[in-house]
Amino acid sequence: MTAEPPTTTPGTAPGRALARVPAPAIFVVSGLTQYLGAALAVSLFDRIPAAAVAWLRVVVSALVLVALTRPWRVGWTRRRLGAATAFGVCLAAMNITFYVAIEHLPLGTAVAIEFLGPVAVAAVTGSGWRERWGIVLAFAGVVLLAGVTLEVGGPGVVVGLVAIGLAAAFWAGYIVLGRRVALGGAGVSGLAVAMAAGALATGPFLVAPAAPVVTSWWLAGAVVGVAVLSSVIPYGLEQVVMRRVGAAVFAILLALLPATATVVGAVVLGQVPGPLEVVGLVLVSGAIALASARRRQPVPVPDPTP
Repeated sequence: MTAEPPTTTPGTAPGRALARVPAPAIFVVSGLTQYLGAALAVSLFDRIPAAAVAWLRVVVSALVLVALTRPWRVGWTRRRLGAATAFGVCLAAMNITFYVAIEHLPLGTAVAIEFLGPVAVAAVTGSGWRERWGIVLAFAGVVLLAGVTLEVGGPGVVVGLVAIGLAAAFWAGYIVLGRRVALGGAGVSGLAVAMAAGALATGPFLVAPAAPVVTSWWLAGAVVGVAVLSSVIPYGLEQVVMRRVGAAVFAILLALLPATATVVGAVVLGQVPGPLEVVGLVLVSGAIALASARRRQPVPVPDPTP
């Protein structure tokens, strides 16, 4: 059985339009929506634990994506299903640890430190002096941000740093496993199955703390907003990009995200970075300049067959 092209595959009109958009521009849109959703999630932490908010985000995202893509129409092999399941568990764990982290750390700082995960992927899979220097810049920025956070943070900062360290590891797994799913032929249907698998795997630990959402329409609506902004839109866009670039290039492109997270944190949450934090963020985000200059090749048009 062949897969039905999902709504965002390159074979559709939106997909063909995205194929002509530069990958960095797609990442700016992805980052802005993702961290607007994270800023909205922060406002829920006094009513629902951070980890439970993250789990609800995964659950709602899974329901939306399953409804849109109808993944049962895809011919699922055991290998493809196993890859999607592993990707989903890693994705859910990344979301949960990240939300625990931003409960204790500024949004922009947390995202920049989490970038250690993509740095590790770039270090293992990348090549060329520009990419290596980009890795050095990113690592220096992350170390600076972590030092400033420890110096000025409160008693929960250690919890935040441990959580964001785990999120970084899961982010590395997300890049590697996500590219495998993206190239596996299932399109965004693979992301839908992954989300569902992640929600089921982590549900036994978080369904009870998430219970307040059942009794409040306001909380339920906010959770849907978080899921759409932070998961459905950005992860769908990233699946498109993962079909077009290698894992190392994708990892370095993610350096755009600390800048977008800082903008959202400053505008929405009032988390204005200090001078040293700005230096760290510039170092991390500056890695994208070196990586982008490494190759000047036309962006390939992906195979329209999902």
